Amino acid sequence: MTAAPPRLSSCAPSTLFTASSNFPPKLPISKQNLLPKHQNNQQSYRIEFEISRRDAFLLSFLTLAPSLALPDPANAFSIGISGPKDWLKEQKKKSSKFLLAPIDASRQILNSAYLLLMDKQSDYTNKDLEEVQKMFRSAARDCVPQERNSFVAFQANTGVEVCTFRLIVKNASSLLDNKDPAKLQAEAILDDLIRSFASLNGLAGDTAIELSSRREKLADALMDTISSLNKFEQGIKDCLEV
Repeated sequence: MTAAPPRLSSCAPSTLFTASSNFPPKLPISKQNLLPKHQNNQQSYRIEFEISRRDAFLLSFLTLAPSLALPDPANAFSIGISGPKDWLKEQKKKSSKFLLAPIDASRQILNSAYLLLMDKQSDYTNKDLEEVQKMFRSAARDCVPQERNSFVAFQANTGVEVCTFRLIVKNASSLLDNKDPAKLQAEAILDDLIRSFASLNGLAGDTAIELSSRREKLADALMDTISSLNKFEQGIKDCLEV
């Protein structure tokens, strides 16, 4: 009986990442190059908030992708692929834009919040502060337990991973050994990022936004959080080797 020709698995991760091209381009981080008008930023923030849940769902599914897409080692060898691990590593590199997109979206939301805080022509009210707090919660992507709504908290209590940034780390480092320096570094940076968001949200809850000095203090903490977010992004890139 003639052996059936080898076939690659049809569940290749590269077919799951076509949505990444629709994400907005990366914005500059510096204070001088932030978005010009907070009205437009609020619209952008609403769009990012709507897609954040989709990000979490897709990332939860994609953490399983290596086990779903792993080709048979014998088949991989017979068609000239160096190995299934190397093949999957290349697929992860190709999907890097998708994995990094939630990080960029959170950065855009924080940029919008910064402009809202530093708009000198506005008369700030409690409503403005509530809007800033909503932006911070959205940018944190369910990674601060105290800021989770009841449904997300329930999911977390049942063992579901709800922190989008943690899902990104798991996906990006899934092919690395547990003691790999890049993986350990990404996990350490993630802990720093979550603490930064928790501190930012706590400060926003105690800020009298009508006082210029308080807004500037909050804006400084916001910029520190953006810096932590940038370090986290680099840690993910190191895991992916991109």
